[in-house]
Amino acid sequence: MSNLLLNSSSAFHGHGYMDHVEDAVRETMTGVESILFVPWALADLDGYTASVRDRLERMGFSVSGIHEHDDPIAAVNGAAAIFVGGGNTFRLLSRLYETGVMPAIRERVAAGMPYMGSSAGSNMACPTIMTTNDMPIVYPPSFDALRLVPFQINPHYLDADPDSRHKGETREDRIREYHEMNEVPVVGLREGAWLRVVGDEVRLEGHRGARLMRRGQPAEEFEPGARLDFLLE
Repeated sequence: MSNLLLNSSSAFHGHGYMDHVEDAVRETMTGVESILFVPWALADLDGYTASVRDRLERMGFSVSGIHEHDDPIAAVNGAAAIFVGGGNTFRLLSRLYETGVMPAIRERVAAGMPYMGSSAGSNMACPTIMTTNDMPIVYPPSFDALRLVPFQINPHYLDADPDSRHKGETREDRIREYHEMNEVPVVGLREGAWLRVVGDEVRLEGHRGARLMRRGQPAEEFEPGARLDFLLE
């Protein structure tokens, strides 16, 4: 049974690192003592892992970085839970392909291993990375991601500011362009929001809502507490 925590961001204004999502982390990781962290979205693997280790140890979890293991596939196969951190989505996906860990992650998550993603790590749970906000600083072999859920996520979703003088594309404009070429629904997760996917349930949780965009349909607003189970159909 799937057990996913897909977070817009580990940082939220007015809160310390991961403070806003701590209760959801504890729920997701019930019964887990150690978490395998994937820091490949950033360049400083050791520094990133140290920061995450410090925070999660204060919640009572031990943490190892996947790059600290000689065999990353074996590390995934032996993990009790996995946390894929944020950063640059293209760099993260490239490393997942290079190391060959994607099939192992899919298999373990399908078997019930908890998966926690933040920002780029949440993008990675989707069918593709086509709705990331990041620049393509490297060229992955494919845009296909882990396909842990059948819908797309746009983390850090920003609403258009009606008073802004900026005339460039809004986030909704860009997602509308995505739907000119693709059918898959997109959940725009605002900062402070996350999705809990447990079995056949999808719950929107957190401090802010989300915007659901589907091809050929008006965008829909959902508030924390909403059930979005239909996205799994």
